Amino acid sequence: MTVKISDIETWETHEYSGQFSHAVTGLAKLHILSIKNEGSHKSVHINSVFQKSIHNALVGSGSHTSFGMPCETIDKHRPSIAFLETYAKECWESVLHYLVGTPSDKRPKAIVKLLEKSGLMAPISSTNAAHNGDLRITSKGFQFLLQDVNVQIWAFLLQYLEMAEQLNMELVEVLNFFFQLGSLELGQDYSVEVLTPTQKHMLDDLKHLGLIYQRKKKSTRFYPTHLATSLTSGASAGAVLSPRSLEADSDGFIIIETNYRVYAYTDSPLQIAVLSLFIEMRVRFANMVIGIITRDSVREALAKGISAEQIIAYLTTHAHPEMKKGSPVLPTTIVDQVRLWEMERNRLRISRGHLYQMFSGEQEYREILKYATDLGYELWHSDSKRLVVVSAEGHEHIKVFFSKQRNKQLGAAK
Repeated sequence: MTVKISDIETWETHEYSGQFSHAVTGLAKLHILSIKNEGSHKSVHINSVFQKSIHNALVGSGSHTSFGMPCETIDKHRPSIAFLETYAKECWESVLHYLVGTPSDKRPKAIVKLLEKSGLMAPISSTNAAHNGDLRITSKGFQFLLQDVNVQIWAFLLQYLEMAEQLNMELVEVLNFFFQLGSLELGQDYSVEVLTPTQKHMLDDLKHLGLIYQRKKKSTRFYPTHLATSLTSGASAGAVLSPRSLEADSDGFIIIETNYRVYAYTDSPLQIAVLSLFIEMRVRFANMVIGIITRDSVREALAKGISAEQIIAYLTTHAHPEMKKGSPVLPTTIVDQVRLWEMERNRLRISRGHLYQMFSGEQEYREILKYATDLGYELWHSDSKRLVVVSAEGHEHIKVFFSKQRNKQLGAAK
């Protein structure tokens, strides 16, 4: 199929002016389109294989399982859409609860591995055997909590795709199933029997994320949840997780006083668990918790890799509407103190190094110091004691230079 570019440009609306060339370039890189010069004008050619495949998908021909195979028999235990939404919410929040450190007996190995491989959690550095193998949230994991639900899910799926390659799973089948899920209908049951062995294995893993519902492990049918059907639709999956999830309090629910006291108007266990990462909780009511930001609570968060800027960003994002009326949103004393606590913690740096001392004189000391400083190897020096500490990486370079300088001095002395 060939179409003139000038004809396609007439389809472009004023709202999206200028994006046409960017879209065509992207499609050309994917070899979906090719641009050719035909006399006085340019034309766009659609890849014949892609053209045939999209035609089959639109008219329903080709593989009849491209968009899943609906079950023909009636399910006596058919779940309602409300049940599927509740199920998806509980599964997804259990993953986030584990991420923030809430104790839980439900820890599927596949999900734990996914959290670790994606860098959202990392092993706890401890000599205590009781904590051997335990994971805790990382800086990347805390940033993950601030993202939209769809972004979070796709981050998991992309990491799953990377792990699938390492496990020698068929990548084409994995990708196909991801996009197939996005085209399924909420509330419709689909046959498991037409799935490949790889895709059947994926069902077990995706159930733990809340994307798929199966009444029993050996059930011959499965139901996609809203988390799955919104993957490629552009619709937000966050609505499913309300009213008690991270999306629930999008209008803001946190009030902070200059005395470091925090009032959080929420009953979401997940929100409370997130706040507990850097706030010392004092009182909990039915729909509100009261805590205080302390040096120890912030340092504990910093030890987990959560930065001061991430804490400030979280508090700003979820600040109560009344606080957002002010400028700045958060009290300056709170923001400055959180940053100071981080600077205090980062003040001390441990580096491997080598000490150079007992120089023959001031000139030799200055030459070695200048050489080490110019090359970026100098870690510390003391002019009064004539001491220079260089990095482990630069030790060999400095040692060679030091020997040359000594040999020069000995040669000059002779």
